[in-house]
Amino acid sequence: MSKQVFSTDFYGKNLTVEVGELAKQANGSVLVRYDDTVILSTAVAGKEPKSVDFFPLTVTYEEKLYSVGKIPGGFLKREGRPSEHGTLTARMIDRPIRPLFADGFRNEVQVVNTVLSVDQQASPEMAAMLGASLALCVSDIPFNGPIAGVNVGLIDGEFTINAGPEEMERSLINLEVAGTKDAINMVEADAKEVDEDTMLNALMFGHEAIKELIAFEEKVVEACGKEKIEIPLFELDEALVQEITDLCNDEMVAAVSIPGKLERYAAIDEIMDRVTAQYDEKEYADEETKESVMKQVGIILHDLEKNEVRRLITEEKIRPDGRKIDEVRPLNAQVDLLPRVHGSALFTRGETQVLSVCTLGAMGEVQKIDGLGLEDQKRFMHHYNFPPYSVGETGRMGAPGRREIGHGALGERALAQVIPSEKDFPYTIRVVSEVLESNGSSSQASICASSMALMAAGVPISNPVSGVAMGLVKKGDDYTILTDIQGMEDHLGDMDFKVAGTKNGICALQMDIKIDGITKEILQEALAQAKVGRAQIMDCMLGAIPAPRDHLSKYAPKMHVMHIDPEQIRDVIGRGGETINEIIEKSNDVKIDIDQDGTVVIYHSDQEAIDTAVSLIERIVKKAEVGEIYDGTIARVNDNYAFVTLFEGTDGFLHISDWSYERTSKMQDVCKVGDVIKVKVTKVDDKGKVNVSRKALLPKPVKKEEKTEKNEK
Repeated sequence: MSKQVFSTDFYGKNLTVEVGELAKQANGSVLVRYDDTVILSTAVAGKEPKSVDFFPLTVTYEEKLYSVGKIPGGFLKREGRPSEHGTLTARMIDRPIRPLFADGFRNEVQVVNTVLSVDQQASPEMAAMLGASLALCVSDIPFNGPIAGVNVGLIDGEFTINAGPEEMERSLINLEVAGTKDAINMVEADAKEVDEDTMLNALMFGHEAIKELIAFEEKVVEACGKEKIEIPLFELDEALVQEITDLCNDEMVAAVSIPGKLERYAAIDEIMDRVTAQYDEKEYADEETKESVMKQVGIILHDLEKNEVRRLITEEKIRPDGRKIDEVRPLNAQVDLLPRVHGSALFTRGETQVLSVCTLGAMGEVQKIDGLGLEDQKRFMHHYNFPPYSVGETGRMGAPGRREIGHGALGERALAQVIPSEKDFPYTIRVVSEVLESNGSSSQASICASSMALMAAGVPISNPVSGVAMGLVKKGDDYTILTDIQGMEDHLGDMDFKVAGTKNGICALQMDIKIDGITKEILQEALAQAKVGRAQIMDCMLGAIPAPRDHLSKYAPKMHVMHIDPEQIRDVIGRGGETINEIIEKSNDVKIDIDQDGTVVIYHSDQEAIDTAVSLIERIVKKAEVGEIYDGTIARVNDNYAFVTLFEGTDGFLHISDWSYERTSKMQDVCKVGDVIKVKVTKVDDKGKVNVSRKALLPKPVKKEEKTEKNEK
């Protein structure tokens, strides 16, 4: 196929798609040019289905630092593991694509988005999402797309599409929304405490823009899309389904309704283990047949569980643990569990429990970012850990996976809206959420726990943030929205819609769905129901700690801010850092951050050490001012002048005429090196030269005429 080029104007930016020239051995590939941003998206499918019980889709977002004219840091000087941003973008692209493959699709599919050039004003993330959709659509891989995504902002009261980073700094909303032409199927957002109606309008505004992109994609697909190949879908043996249903469905129905998570799962596992063992003991024609049957047995048992959970919720409005549809599980909130950390809090909701710990550090401890964006450092970090014991299992321990990175980032987006500015609170802030127990929505529990940990640490956040996860079970046109979903409802339901915010409004959203999309009505109802749940959770949190503490932990670094002339920075640092290292050593290893504007921030847990450092720096940067009086020490004497040391690093010039009102023959006659005399600063010139006078502090002698007049009176 020869190269074909398609172009359109999309909200003032040129969008061009090239098909047929690059990566031709992939099942599908497109080059997306969005102004000067360039993304190569490819899609490849395995030729044979995998023997797994899930759809093996992999989406990657490959950040190449040459795309922004950077050479990677580190020893190897090449890109390593994906950055946090790269991982989050890959997840964001994966989520709207995954539901649009047919049930039973078991062939491996890999979608690779390579960032070749970045124009900061033209979102590479949204261009990659469009490219991923198009690569699948023009390929011969069966895919029920296209999809598209946009970034929505709210700047000066107007909604925007894919605005640049400088404009987004002023935006009240930063919303990534994706979907098909019929419905929204992915949401990721942070916002500055906006109300539900504004957020809903932003979602609908974004969907209208998505429809424009999809219309453009359809033209591309119509012109150069390949015929879709027939891929056999995994299907269950209907006779086996009926056999297992008759064997244990009644038991499964009873087990699903057991309230406690561990007890419920134990009962379900017992049924599954017993039925699986029965079929494992049967005789089969060959090993391949046995393997096929055993795989189906597991899926059928899982489907029995799923069908009963969904039936209970949609038809009887009963949840597995007996709660009402809009009922939040029992809540508990505590602070100060850990005596030596800077701030700690424990939040428990049902069988989900998170311990969050806040640590304060110097501004020099910010996270350095080696990425494609304009931001090169971060002073607030929220990290999330999900050890296997939290779900009563053994498993891998080590570096965080994509899920942990995603959940940590969602909490960070929510809490970043209430973090004080660097000017008001010049600390690096790190919060770590340790999931101790999990049965649904640990990411939102981490937001609640972390909000309390920040307050316990004395971080003056503008408002506490609470979060709740909403679920959806949809059957035909009927649907049920659930408040505070547990793990089973998340796993077996159709939506996981996380909403976090303050009393004033929404701070973060994230939505994943397993169906084609959801309507405005469902979104509106979910947001309204979430607001009620968030308020109930907030009441529990405020019962544990009603406001940020007005003091820091005695173990947290205290801080002092001072300002010096930027030209004096080199004096404080000294040659090769000699001076500042000496200050640090004399001040019990304080931490000192110096900004280019002359702002100096000194940190230490001991106030006395800070005071020592302040005093040492003040001696170096102190300047004499006209009118100041000093007890100076004679440092040098000449016939007509002397130099008087006012303070360390500053000498004043004392001319013989400024010694006294009486005539002085030689300075050596009236003073010597080491004498301490009181002088007044009379002049400081542009070069910093200081003139002082002793005479200015002496009483002015009375003239003879004045004496005579006084005597006559």
